[in-house]
Amino acid sequence: MIKLNKTSQTQATAFILMGVTSRPELQGSLFVMFLLNYMATAAGNLGLIILTSVDFHLQTPMYFFLRHLALVDFGYSTAIGTKMLVSFIEEKNIISYNGCAVQLFFVGMFIAIELFVLSAMAYDRYVAICKPLLYMVIMSDRVCWIFVAISYLYGIMVGLVITTEIFKSSFCESNIIRHFYCDCLPLLSIACSDTSETELIIMTFAALDLVSSLSIILISYVLILVAILRMNSAEGRQKAFSTCGSHLTVVAVFYGTLLFMYLQPQSSHSFDKDKMASVFYTLVIPMLNPLIYSLRNKEVKGALKRLFKKLCKHSL
Repeated sequence: MIKLNKTSQTQATAFILMGVTSRPELQGSLFVMFLLNYMATAAGNLGLIILTSVDFHLQTPMYFFLRHLALVDFGYSTAIGTKMLVSFIEEKNIISYNGCAVQLFFVGMFIAIELFVLSAMAYDRYVAICKPLLYMVIMSDRVCWIFVAISYLYGIMVGLVITTEIFKSSFCESNIIRHFYCDCLPLLSIACSDTSETELIIMTFAALDLVSSLSIILISYVLILVAILRMNSAEGRQKAFSTCGSHLTVVAVFYGTLLFMYLQPQSSHSFDKDKMASVFYTLVIPMLNPLIYSLRNKEVKGALKRLFKKLCKHSL
């Protein structure tokens, strides 16, 4: 264990992350698996950002929000995945005190941003289906930027508040974090000062973020469903459902994992189960999102074909 500084109160200057597994024989295969995961995540999300930026047909509010979703997915998978990969080849998985705080800030910030970007995407689908004639007026460039700016500013605020509150605590008994990255619950579990106020702040933010963003999504989709059921054309209903399918899939997977993580009773929390859930929503979901939007979306597939044709013409 890393030595703890002797001050007026003993305080950790670095932490040891337990990682995904303590079994040495699995380190090599896990490194390869998570390296491939990160490469696929980076390629998929950066590719989606580039594609939605350069293709004229994808210059709509829906793809504007999708571009920011891809940026956020790439952001928090990088904040976690790069350190995780290094841990598989290091003898001791050490993260500095400041490094841990920075990682916690970025993860908290990006998760909060993603919740409200997904909400903005649900509202965008509601306007597109329920108010198609006013779509470009309601979802103007200015409105889209306001939605994204609010999401980013709120995410930064959440990240700063949670990180500041947690790192006001003293870590004087142990510096071993039973997780593969610096997360709220594992850090609070090794704090030796009173964390009741910090826990209340975190739970308030978690409940507020989940309830408010999920409420926007549920209300939007209830109104969308009502509008679809009123449509006379079967083709119109099919088209409306297809525009929502990808977003609904992403929402169900992402929110389902978060609700499992944060709404279960404290007594039933298991760090091993939490680690598996964390792997899913911080590393697997960011890899799946570009695939979901690409494979289920004709416009994205069309844009990819056009891009490949241009590249082929330039190479000849």
